[in-house]
Amino acid sequence: MKTGLFFGSFNPIHNGHLVIAGYMAEFTDLSQVWLVVSPHNPLKPAGSLLQDHHRFELARIAVGNYRKLKASKAEFALPKPSYTINTLVYLLEQHPDHEFVLIMGSDNLESFKKWKNWEQILEHHEIYIYPRPGHDGGELINHPKVKIVEAPLMQLSSTFIRKAIHDKKDIRYMLPESVYAYIDEMNFYKK
Repeated sequence: MKTGLFFGSFNPIHNGHLVIAGYMAEFTDLSQVWLVVSPHNPLKPAGSLLQDHHRFELARIAVGNYRKLKASKAEFALPKPSYTINTLVYLLEQHPDHEFVLIMGSDNLESFKKWKNWEQILEHHEIYIYPRPGHDGGELINHPKVKIVEAPLMQLSSTFIRKAIHDKKDIRYMLPESVYAYIDEMNFYKK
């Protein structure tokens, strides 16, 4: 099964993430897209990062019963800091019947050569790239394992969502209704 891995802190998950994940699931050859919630790196300050289990729960309820999307907490079981290469090895051990594809924005591809074991990742995995304003993907854009997917341009960010909530703006249409309700009930990002 060809499965896309869309990594992120999802702090919080929002409609921009879901549009990209849904587009990849419906308009590419991927059977599923897993939204892999990245754990907090203990070497970095937490700031406004919600606890891992809350961010996973937000992703889980955002996905709901859409069978082509799945929230994953696979990285929670791995040593920190988490490296994509380690996550890929772990997931292949757990799911040998899957072919994993990375999903990332063109901005991340520009810095991909800084990733741990990036050559090994590219040797064994395809990367599906969605456009990000102001980023052309850099020198790896024409690599045979890199596939450009003309997904909708999304300029919505988790940083924008957090600031809007803090500033008491009504952003209910930028999040799935269930995510908005959970964030509101738990008073997340208001301080």
